[in-house]
Amino acid sequence: MTHTLHRRGSRESLSCDYIVFTMSAKGFNEAGSGKKMKEFLDILLKYRPVNYGDMVTGNGYVKPREEIYNQIGDTSIVHGVFTDPKIVSDVLKELKAADLGTSVVVTGIHEDTEKCCRESSLEKHTVEHSLGIFGRLKRLPAEEILQLTTMCGHGMVPVNLVEKVVADIKRKKKTYREAALDLTRPCHCGVYNPVRAERLLRRLVPLMVLDGCG
Repeated sequence: MTHTLHRRGSRESLSCDYIVFTMSAKGFNEAGSGKKMKEFLDILLKYRPVNYGDMVTGNGYVKPREEIYNQIGDTSIVHGVFTDPKIVSDVLKELKAADLGTSVVVTGIHEDTEKCCRESSLEKHTVEHSLGIFGRLKRLPAEEILQLTTMCGHGMVPVNLVEKVVADIKRKKKTYREAALDLTRPCHCGVYNPVRAERLLRRLVPLMVLDGCG
């Protein structure tokens, strides 16, 4: 799974951005895995993720927790977003003890996720790295905007939405927190990090000038 792999930014910016998720393997351990994924979500929620969700139902800023939980099935992919690698280590320790039998993926700075695995006495199966973007790079938006849009790996947070929430902040229609949540809600799977989004917006907004605003 690579939908959480293409996040961009400095090490400092990405040091508060970790995703833990699980999924079953079709034809291998899919049957009956929905119950295990519900247990997975129970464990995640104990550690107060800043966002969570299931690819089938939606994220916790759009759907009630009970609806997400009840709709989890064998083909679900359940996600949680955390800002502290120490908490990720604790989550992994509990997941190891639970031995649910489904694949677990952790996305974050490689050195930090490596440390989380060591602290949890877990051995990695596979490591994936994004090679970046190829092609007509001049057509891309500014890096500061890409850092916000790429937190949704399915492209549900478009450049136009980022520009809109920036305008809302400048016009004092939204707070930084409210604007960050406006970006978070469209990311159906629940992998968008609203805490990081707010920090990125605080850096981006002063750099942008609205038409007619001088």
